[in-house]
Amino acid sequence: MAEIKPDPQLGSIPILIFTTSQDPADIETAYALYANAYVTKPIHLDDFTTVVARIQEFFTEVAALPAAS
Repeated sequence: MAEIKPDPQLGSIPILIFTTSQDPADIETAYALYANAYVTKPIHLDDFTTVVARIQEFFTEVAALPAAS
């Protein structure tokens, strides 16, 4: 994440962390590094789909397209 977000070509890509860790330090670190969502396993497929759809909906509305090369 630390390499992706500052990159002008990649920075607008949403980042979802999908992990088994529920450690508050891991969650805090992920968001500090600009994760857009943190999902812990196990998760029901419908719940996961909802998280992804919300991220997609948000970024479709607010994300800027990368500058043309």
